[in-house]
Amino acid sequence: MNTGPGCSVRILAWIAIILLVFLAIGFAVGPIGSKLLGIQAPNFLSVPKPHVQLPAEGIIHINRMLVITNTLLASWLTVIVLVVLFAFCTRRMKLVPDRLQNFAELIVESLLNFIQGAAGEKNARTLFPIVATIFLYVITNAYMALLPFFGTIGIKEAGDTFVPLFRSANTDINVPLSIAIMSFIFVEYWGLKSLGVLRYLNSFFNLGQLREGITNLFKGKIRPAITGIAFGFINLFVGFLEVFSHFIRIISFTFRLFGNMTAGEILLLVVCFLVPFIATIPFYGLELLIGFIQALIFAGLTLVFGIIALTPHTEGEHS
Repeated sequence: MNTGPGCSVRILAWIAIILLVFLAIGFAVGPIGSKLLGIQAPNFLSVPKPHVQLPAEGIIHINRMLVITNTLLASWLTVIVLVVLFAFCTRRMKLVPDRLQNFAELIVESLLNFIQGAAGEKNARTLFPIVATIFLYVITNAYMALLPFFGTIGIKEAGDTFVPLFRSANTDINVPLSIAIMSFIFVEYWGLKSLGVLRYLNSFFNLGQLREGITNLFKGKIRPAITGIAFGFINLFVGFLEVFSHFIRIISFTFRLFGNMTAGEILLLVVCFLVPFIATIPFYGLELLIGFIQALIFAGLTLVFGIIALTPHTEGEHS
């Protein structure tokens, strides 16, 4: 049996030919190719027009106020997959790990080393649970959405409206918003815990100059009093801007993840409609990269803001 380089080249050539054939068929049966070639694609090869709907569709209607949506089901599936995966990988911990335990340890150690490199060994243990959870949740949501049963298995409602059973959780603005809110809560919690309530609030509002200016005013020192009060009000205004910037993080986190994931899903739907079959393969690779980048950005920004919240406490201890 010939297994030399020539055989490998022939196999690659046949694979390339098959891919080109499917690409040509996909272009021919797509709307652009059908118009150019003047042919009608068979029904079993036709792809329905993409239907884009930003709000999540309800799957289970318990009552008017409680509806379980397809994105909620997808997020529950993500949680189940993560819990089962790590439980299965670590159920029989060994000194010499097997492949599954190695896989779990690789993920945990990689994330821990990444966090330690930015925050230091002491703060890494504090930041790791939240930052790692956000990264794994976001990237698993993104990668689960690329599975074949997402968007293809569903139910038909009145008027022959197709509602998919599972839809990418990251494309529902409520999911990125919930993650952003949790990120905000934990960053503020870390700051309050490291400094205390009064010192943490004082890091926003520096009232020293305003207090000094008012004191000089009562002492009759008009010139330093005016300067102190003026700069005190400027510091007060800057403090309100700083507080506002903390809340703005929720909005920026939410729309960055929601916008990128929704745009990626729409891109896949449009490409699959225009050129069915294998033309979407490069875009699936692009979505794998984008999902990783978005998870890294979300977790990385949470890490950076957490480090900023903990830094004054660390500096105070060293001093």
